[in-house]
This record gives sequence, C-alpha cells and structure tokens, in this order.
Amino acid sequence: MIRDTMIKTANGMISASSSSANAQSPGLKTYFKTPEGRYKLHYEKTHPSGLLHYAHGKTVTQVTLAHLKDKPAPSTPTASSSSFSASSGVRSAAARWLGAGNGSRALGFVGGNVGSKSISSSSSSSSSRIGSLGASSSSNSMTNSNFDGKGTYLIFNVGDAIFISDLNSQDKDPIKSIHFSNSNPVCHAFDQDAKDGHDLLIGLNSGDVYSVSLRQQLQDVGKRLVGAQHYNKEGSVNNSSHCTSIAWVPGGDGVFVVAHTDGNMYVYEKSNPIARWHVCQGSINSIAFSFDGAYLATVGRDGYLRVFDYSKEQLVFGGKSYYGALLCCAWRFCILVLDKLCKLVMDGKYILTGGEDDLVQVWSMEDRKVVAQGEGHNSWVSEVVFDSYWSSPNSDGGGETVMYRFGSVGQDTRLLLWDLEMDEIVVPLRRCPPGGSPTYSTGSQSSHWDSVFPLGTLQPAPNIRDVPKISPVVAHRVHTEPLSGLTFTQESVLTVCREGHIKIWMRPGVAESQ
Repeated sequence: MIRDTMIKTANGMISASSSSANAQSPGLKTYFKTPEGRYKLHYEKTHPSGLLHYAHGKTVTQVTLAHLKDKPAPSTPTASSSSFSASSGVRSAAARWLGAGNGSRALGFVGGNVGSKSISSSSSSSSSRIGSLGASSSSNSMTNSNFDGKGTYLIFNVGDAIFISDLNSQDKDPIKSIHFSNSNPVCHAFDQDAKDGHDLLIGLNSGDVYSVSLRQQLQDVGKRLVGAQHYNKEGSVNNSSHCTSIAWVPGGDGVFVVAHTDGNMYVYEKSNPIARWHVCQGSINSIAFSFDGAYLATVGRDGYLRVFDYSKEQLVFGGKSYYGALLCCAWRFCILVLDKLCKLVMDGKYILTGGEDDLVQVWSMEDRKVVAQGEGHNSWVSEVVFDSYWSSPNSDGGGETVMYRFGSVGQDTRLLLWDLEMDEIVVPLRRCPPGGSPTYSTGSQSSHWDSVFPLGTLQPAPNIRDVPKISPVVAHRVHTEPLSGLTFTQESVLTVCREGHIKIWMRPGVAESQ
C-alpha cells in the first residue's frame, strides 16, 4: 500500500513533512560492497534549513551536475532575434510545426504515430506575448568580477530556492542560494557548450521558465536571479499547468524543451516558442534526449514510454508499464577516458525506465520493445541512470563491451546497482506446456518473443513471463528519506533524497588515492 507520504507525480509536489536534518542514522552504513570493491561515503551536501520557505508547498529535490570551463572571452551578441542557428533538421521541423509562426498548429502523439496529424492549439499564443529579458535583482546588486566560476557544481532545488554547491569541496553548505518569491523551482538543466552564456534552465511549479548564466549567478552576491530570460511569463504560453521536466536540445544552439503536467511539451528557440507537442493525456513526468539529439524519450502519467524521431516529428515506438505511471527515463551513452580526459561517445542502443510498478525496464531501440526488467525495489522507482564511467572488472579491453552497469533509486530509500550483459541474458520462451512452467533458452535480446514492432506503434505491456529478468548486484539503503536522484561521475556516485540531502560515495580505490 502506497502511503500519502509518497510523491504526487502529477504536479511534482509531496504532501508529507519531515525534519530538515538528515544526520547519519545508526542503521545506515557508510559503505557498500560491489564486485569491484567498496564504495565509501566521502562527504555530504545539504542546505541551511532556516533559509527555506514553503509557502507554495514542498517539491521533490532534483540535482543537476554542471561543469564550468575556463571563463570565455567577451563576445558581441548578435542583434537579430530571428537568427535561428540550430541544425537544419530542427529548423525545418520547426517550420512545419508552426507554419507561419503564430503557434496555430501543433502535433499530437497521444494515440500513436500521427506525424501527419495536427491539432489546433488553444493554449498557445503569439510569440509576441512571451516574456522579455531583464535582471531579476536590483540595480545595486554587488558582484565579484574576479570570480571566474571554473569548476564542477551541484545545482539542486529545495522549497522556494535553488542551491549551488561546489562538488570538489567538502563543505556541507552550498556556496550560493537563489530564492523565488512567487513559486518553487521543480526542474533544471545545464548545457556546458552554450554559446550565448545562458547555460542554465530553471522550470517553476507555476509554469514559468528562466534561462540564466550560471557563472553570472555565482559572481553575484545577491539571492535573486540576475540577467535572466523569462519564458511563459504570466502564463503567456501555457497558463494551466506546472513544469515537470526541462532539457536542452543537443546541438540545438539554445533550443530547449519544457514538459508540463497537462501532457503538452513546448519547444523554445531564443525568446520564442516555436512548437507545441501534445504528447499524452495527463502529466509528462520526464523527458530525455539521446546524446546526438536525434531522439527524444518521454514518460508520463499514462504509463507509456514514447520515443520520437525529433527532427522528423515522428513517433518511433512506445511501450506501457505494467501498473501506474512511469516516472523516469535515461539513455545509454559511453564515456571514454583517455589520458584522464573524458570523451562522450554516442551509443543510444538502450533506454531505461522506472515507475510506480516498482520495476526497472530496459528498452531496445533496435527491437523497439522492452528486452529486460529488473525486480528489486519495494516502492516506486524515482530515477534510473546508466553508469557510463564503469567498465567490467573482467574486461581485457578487447572487442566490444557487452556488459552495462546502471543504477536506480526509489522511494524505498535504496540504491540498486545492476549489471546487464545482453548476450548472456536468460530469455523465457513464449510458449509453455499446459499446466506447466515456461521453459527457457539463452541468446541475445533479439531472439526472444515476437518480431520487431512496426514503427510508430504504442505497445501494451508484454506478458511478464516473456521478459528476461535481472537482479541487482547491490541493494543498499543510503538515506532515511525516499530518494529522488542519482548521478554518476568518474570518481563517485551521488545519491539525493527528496528533502535535498546529497551523499557522495567514492568509487573503489579513489578515496585511498586522494
């Protein structure tokens, strides 16, 4: 039975209160064991509870990892607001979506692949009504102009505030707080390759969206946004729902996507909304782009994962959970470490989802269906992430790596780590003798049950006996509160509880070397 203290996923709110302190419980260990060694609790991050206000209700903490490079050289911004410099695929798709640019056309994806179907937009309005650029702080705001901001930071929301902590410092308190007077921040995203300086997006419970420069916020000593671009001001684009998830379009040169609780998703370029997608009935709970920006995955209140070809505005495939909503999704991508330099490499073969059926599911882009599912959580799954820095201890570096490591956290307060080797997975055969148990065979994921589903198909949940099962290699209770976030870095694993407390677990051998 799910109690009332669980997350209200329709609006990102939680109904229960808890103490702001999160001291290490005597029942919690400061390490957990994996096949490759011990992960040790190195330090924690939190927030000063006295600064928080909950006039607009409580929200679930999310964490964004932000890496600031060297301070960029000054550049002269272009005066034209119509210089849409995203890729040609995105540009042509935007032209098809909006026609003359007044937002009167939109795409609907509720029932299946409807790439040629359009619906009238009753909630979109003219781009001329969108908010304008302006500093949110007072004109006498003090700044530290010598601070270049270089480093790695944790950005997380609690109550009516955004907090920023230095990941490489063991100081528990954040170095910066930004407060909002009219609503609570609920989602955020960072783009380290942003060219116009606005690299941080913040979505609010009110539906408002801001883009700002993270470096500029760190330089300012005030507690308000500075130099912020304001979108959906006073509900000019969507006045009936909250923000739920936000993401930069990879390679989109400032283009970003915002998901809402009413099932709509809006694409913004510079200061204008250029498209509205009606994805599902009910809330869109999470969105994620593939590394190259070619595909966009969404999960929602209706329990469906939907994967879109972003530039072609087409639904590739979709699949349903066994029960309830899907809450999170993540793409697989690789990170190669060469001479201590990290390089992202496109993969995009698999997608993870988790939700209210307590399962973690692995979806194949090639087969367009679920190919494995993990059972191990005792409550809703809040976050799923591939560990792209991990490599199998038994790997000799030759040939293609077929072992994947991913993690999940849930409202059962536990972190689960999973190892997935697709070529050796045990696959249930589709048929079984009357009155008997299903038989099994071994083989690749492409050999099990039926053939690949056609493009644009929204699939029902498969028979649970037909999907290969995997078990976690680690199941560790890491917090006293339900968990809401998980992040992997080259040196550590970060776990986040919904109340805004973060723990940094160092990988085996890292703590000793430091």
